[in-house]
Amino acid sequence: MDSVSLSEVTVMRKTHLGFMHSFRQPFSGVTISPKFCHSKVVGSRAISSSVSSTKSQYVYGESLAATADSDYKMNGLTLKNRISSVKERLLLDAFDDEYGGVVVDHGKLPSSPTVFTSMLQSSLSDWRRKGKKGVWLKLPVEQSELVPVAVKEGFEYHHAEKGYVMLTYWIPEEEPCMLPANASHQVGVGGFVLNQYKEVLVVQEKYCTSSNTGLWKLPTGFINESEEIFSGAVREVKEETGVDTDFLEVIAFRHAHNVAFEKSDLFFICMLKPLSAKIITDNLEIKAAKWMPLVEFVEQPMIKGDKMFKRVIEICEARLRHRYCGLSPHRLVSAFDGRPSSLYYNVVDDDDDDDPSHSNCRAEFY
Repeated sequence: MDSVSLSEVTVMRKTHLGFMHSFRQPFSGVTISPKFCHSKVVGSRAISSSVSSTKSQYVYGESLAATADSDYKMNGLTLKNRISSVKERLLLDAFDDEYGGVVVDHGKLPSSPTVFTSMLQSSLSDWRRKGKKGVWLKLPVEQSELVPVAVKEGFEYHHAEKGYVMLTYWIPEEEPCMLPANASHQVGVGGFVLNQYKEVLVVQEKYCTSSNTGLWKLPTGFINESEEIFSGAVREVKEETGVDTDFLEVIAFRHAHNVAFEKSDLFFICMLKPLSAKIITDNLEIKAAKWMPLVEFVEQPMIKGDKMFKRVIEICEARLRHRYCGLSPHRLVSAFDGRPSSLYYNVVDDDDDDDPSHSNCRAEFY
């Protein structure tokens, strides 16, 4: 016969008054077996003496007892089932994930750190008994006082956003942790915009290192969450310069490591077609912006002395002469997840296909 511990009774008394009120009702008019233990209730505590093989527990002044070899029925339900139901109330609400782990429902967390401690400990024991593996615990910023409790129980930081911190716990001690790590990369874009006069759209940033002071560079920025590379490039150019553009293709991308906050960095150089010419600078980030002759742009000492950027400019110039073809996005739906996504690739010229839309390599830039 399962029993409820005194600590569990204390938690129930503090947090489940409504539940226990309804729990007491079935005892009205129930004849207590002689095998039940004799008890005396003093205040909120129950003093009991065992009789025979009876196990007895008291919940908020009510006596719950059963013999070891039988289950008493009340209103059609066995006492054992009722005890089991009570114990379930002491566990955190969670659901199984597809990898043998559990995800705690952050919308149903207790507000009290004391209650959370007891429920978390009971839940970990329950998950370990059931053979669960990883545990994902999302704690909203409004309940940040629960974070030290989780860390003390062995949870580790996984990642954080403005409104929450995500913690994880790997249960099997004999197995290596298989939970995926936090996002390892940040994604940036740079817009190469060239007009019909072979002038490139460039900016000077307000905040930069002393070595880059006075440098005219391409408009750049980070991709927002759930934003496409092509739309991010168009947005960044618009925000910094006020110029409207059409995305044409990804010319090249750079992969670097330990860039910011020890994260890796993917930077995509995108070729864009200008739809307007008037410049309206973003005064928060940009000191100045202008259309600059391409030949003048590449002759800047910083550009000329940088092997990587020099190669990028060479690629862009080769693209203008149709000697190079970048990658353009194509929206496709995968059968694996049923979601549309962008696949970037180029289409080589087909001598038997006269439709220029079938090849991004034939696109004109101004």
